[in-house]
Amino acid sequence: MLKVGVLGAGHLGKIHLRLLNQSEKYELVGFYDPDEINAKKVAAEFGYTHFENINNLMDAVDVVDIVTPTLSHYECAKKAIGKGKHIFIEKPITNTLEEAQELLLLSKKHKVKGQVGHVERFNPAFLAVKDNIRNPMFIETHRLAEFNPRGTDVPVVLDLMIHDIDVILSVVPSEVKQINASGVSVISNSPDIANARIEFENGCVANLTSSRISLKNMRKSRFFQKDAYISVDFLEKKVEVVKMKDAPEQPGDFDMILQNAEGEKKQIYFENPEIDVNNAILDELETFADAIHNDTTPVVSLEQGAKALKVALQIIESFKKQ
Repeated sequence: MLKVGVLGAGHLGKIHLRLLNQSEKYELVGFYDPDEINAKKVAAEFGYTHFENINNLMDAVDVVDIVTPTLSHYECAKKAIGKGKHIFIEKPITNTLEEAQELLLLSKKHKVKGQVGHVERFNPAFLAVKDNIRNPMFIETHRLAEFNPRGTDVPVVLDLMIHDIDVILSVVPSEVKQINASGVSVISNSPDIANARIEFENGCVANLTSSRISLKNMRKSRFFQKDAYISVDFLEKKVEVVKMKDAPEQPGDFDMILQNAEGEKKQIYFENPEIDVNNAILDELETFADAIHNDTTPVVSLEQGAKALKVALQIIESFKKQ
């Protein structure tokens, strides 16, 4: 079992603490939180060991799980890597691209592994269809959330949209060519609603919309590709897969047949991939343990986290050109 310590005992930090405590792949050593009142409360309520000194915690573990506000990710990760510790770091990887790139260099220098907490990669609905998503040419995503003061310290792009950016980059086999975006600040000092159009070198276009002041929650992505339409509902854990193939010579009474202007006939059929229920956060933490044990690349590497951050920052930069 890998010895692990958690930095940050806020809302998400407490979830990580609970899951790591349950995991058979980790031994939870304890946690550190600079808010002493909150730290003592969490320790008293759940029985986790509270370290009053961040260095003492890092010295006692193999893996440092960084669940702190984004602004402190870089300093925490740099300190952990310098001590030769593997790092799991919540998304976004860092606040700036320069910080992310330095962490990449440091992790290679100290030969440690790092994974970024882009949890939607482990969403059971996405896992059920990701192998069906092959060279999509148009993608549309909507990630809408009811207002929550948590997260408003960063633009909605870094808070919500970055989930979809990471998923899209994981399925589009091409480099980004151009980005156009617009954002509106409604109740925060940074944009609360954003729309971005990402064009890739291979011709794929992705249209992303995110809002944190919606009246209802929605997390849906739609992928359009040659002879297939795939819809993923990340919130409800549901998928739709609609495919087309050449129509049979003698269609059945209930076959759905389409004929295009050139006279070609296609049959529409539906697939229902099995969705395996899982705990996405536990899965991402445990696959990181596997990557350390097996010396393999983590599912969401620091490089991929940096790429998602780069695109997110380009979107934010595009706001300024409005």
